[in-house]
Amino acid sequence: MKNRLGSLLALTALAAILVAGAAVAPLSAQQPAKQKFASMEEALITAGILRGRTGPASVKWIDGGLRFSYTLTNPTSRQEEIRRYDPATLKDDVLFQARDLTLPGTAQPLAYESFQWAMDSRNLVFQTDFRPIYRNSGVSDFYVYPLADKSIKLAADDARTAELSPDGTRLGYERGGDLFSYDLSTAQERRLTTGGSDSIFAGVFDWVYEEEFGQTQAWRWSPDSRKVAFWQTDERGVPTIQITDYEGKHPEWVSIAYPKVGDHNPTVRIGVADVNGGEPRWLDVGESGEFYVPRIYWTALKDTLAVTTLNRTQNDFKVYLFDVNTGGKRLLFEEKSNAWIDVFDFFADIQDYLYFPEGTRDVLWISDRDGRQHVYRYDYTGKLVNQVTQGPWVVTRVEGVDPQSKTIYYTSTEASPLERQLYSIKFDGTGKKRLTQSRGHHSVDMSPNGKFYIDRWSNVEQPTQVELWSSAGKKLATLEDNGPTTQWLQTHAYSPLEPFRFTTADGVQLDGSMIKPPDFNPAQQYPVLISIYGGPGSQQVYDEFESDGYNQYLAQQGYIVVGLNNRGSGNYGRDFMEIVYQRLGEWESHDFAEVARYLGSQPYVDKARIGIQGTSYGGYSTIYTMLRYPELFALGIANSPVTDWRLYDTIYTERYMGLLSANEKGYDGSSTIPLAKRLQGHLLLIHSAMDENVHAQNTFQLLTALTTAGKDADFRFYPPGAHGAAFDRNSFITMNEVYENTLCEYLAKTCAPKDLNKP
Repeated sequence: MKNRLGSLLALTALAAILVAGAAVAPLSAQQPAKQKFASMEEALITAGILRGRTGPASVKWIDGGLRFSYTLTNPTSRQEEIRRYDPATLKDDVLFQARDLTLPGTAQPLAYESFQWAMDSRNLVFQTDFRPIYRNSGVSDFYVYPLADKSIKLAADDARTAELSPDGTRLGYERGGDLFSYDLSTAQERRLTTGGSDSIFAGVFDWVYEEEFGQTQAWRWSPDSRKVAFWQTDERGVPTIQITDYEGKHPEWVSIAYPKVGDHNPTVRIGVADVNGGEPRWLDVGESGEFYVPRIYWTALKDTLAVTTLNRTQNDFKVYLFDVNTGGKRLLFEEKSNAWIDVFDFFADIQDYLYFPEGTRDVLWISDRDGRQHVYRYDYTGKLVNQVTQGPWVVTRVEGVDPQSKTIYYTSTEASPLERQLYSIKFDGTGKKRLTQSRGHHSVDMSPNGKFYIDRWSNVEQPTQVELWSSAGKKLATLEDNGPTTQWLQTHAYSPLEPFRFTTADGVQLDGSMIKPPDFNPAQQYPVLISIYGGPGSQQVYDEFESDGYNQYLAQQGYIVVGLNNRGSGNYGRDFMEIVYQRLGEWESHDFAEVARYLGSQPYVDKARIGIQGTSYGGYSTIYTMLRYPELFALGIANSPVTDWRLYDTIYTERYMGLLSANEKGYDGSSTIPLAKRLQGHLLLIHSAMDENVHAQNTFQLLTALTTAGKDADFRFYPPGAHGAAFDRNSFITMNEVYENTLCEYLAKTCAPKDLNKP
């Protein structure tokens, strides 16, 4: 489910657009010492100051991990430049400036969406003229820029993805459903696959694979640059949806192949093409029925490709090793679960749980088989050598591997589920060391050789700090201390995030957070907004600096804003997360009701004025919780919600709910539609017409059920918007102002809704 980072993150997805050029109004002698936001719009704009600067942008480790490149907007020229930083010497120099470079044969300056390095750090590839197809992918032109002669030439146009070969001699790319290779020395293009069409294509994913397995590039260079392994997708027979923004006299309808629960899935197969020509070799995994191939990996063994499979219910995971020259295969290992098996973590931007470190005969796999996610070490015969990490905590990511010293660098929740700290450990499980020391949430960008890392961290008292460290334990530089944020806090009202923990009626401890009004008085009673997401594997509450302008504005208007790590959340162990299996909504809503009851028992909360709000899965959780526990919530605001899981896609829904044929009762119980008659509080629904992720059909079916039951709800429709509804700056601000007015009318006692049309 796209944009699953929770309601507030989904609502503020466009806030970055508003930050550029924003200025904070100066204080005057008559203003209070702590200035408050004058409007919702000002709060959304000023959120950029609270988020602060996050240090080097677009970091890419080069020269074997000894240096990194990054982008910076030159304050004098206001042009972006690519710079190079050497951690050993702290030298920082310019590698590339686009201001004097034009596209070949034109006077048009180079303007690029992104760039990538060849592994040998000799060439840059620039992506230009991006034209979106799905939210994460689109068509672009790609230009190659050799640093040696500073020339630039078009290597691929109208391509979905492109990547330089490891040896830097070729550019691989997909165009029109086929794969190509471009030789940089001869400027010759070679077609690697044939037969691409609208329904059968190589090198790119269909909608559901891209959305739910989290990748856009459906092909991989071999380490020796001789071969390309790729997915071929056949989506014939997959049902389609049609969406439109209703513009023009005769609206244009967009058709997308989209399998909903129980529908036929696209079929995929894995091929390997030789860049020197010849027909691709197809690799037969030997699985029967409908199954998925979520990941492929070139291993440390020459000409050996790992192909992973999941059955349709995603509780049987297999890893096969293929000899790509012969097509021969063997099963490396298999893992089964009573619920589901994750191969990546969307929320933490972790693409892989399976690793094949170069220069070793070891395979690393993150599994929760003992109840918590830990690192397991296999050899290439499929033998389990040892469990590398263990304890009552969760490994969230392998950050780096040093094959020479046989050291793994990983982040985990050992200090607290609300923190992320970096550790090192030997392959055999000995010599564990904690590398990050400051309390809080650490996000690590480690060099591929494991020698250096950039550490971005904060906690509830400390704005984001960006530091450069050696893995030997020496701090090399502070790259960003966010002094402007600290200065701003001295003159402006601010409410820090306050973590809390409570015990539910059934004896489970849950972590929550609250943001109180800056002038909080415990003798008063305040309305509460529970702002949620709640989907499986997600996590909302961390020990990190609160920087959401929407939250801050609501706190200044007298609301307490609350978050929760409900059951179903990730990083608290397998049982805590998988309790929701085949019964989505039940335990999430139970815990949101529990936190509402807990808050209602506090003397500073007005239990008659508790609201709940969310987007995407959070929108679903909002509606389902309001309808299951109508006596607890005066208001609900649901943006882009699922209302019946039969209407959502196969990969996501069947992962958590199982097959409809085997769990029809569970699907009935998780639907909001039969509960429509239970609505008591006020409900605001928001959706867009161009949401190809959670289709507006969900909201329309709920509206019909509510009306049939004699119930009423407000509805705001944003036709051009995608998932999350807002489609530009003004729609984003207006939508948030609608939220503000709704909260004012149905939760607050001391404000009047504003006329949004008044200048």
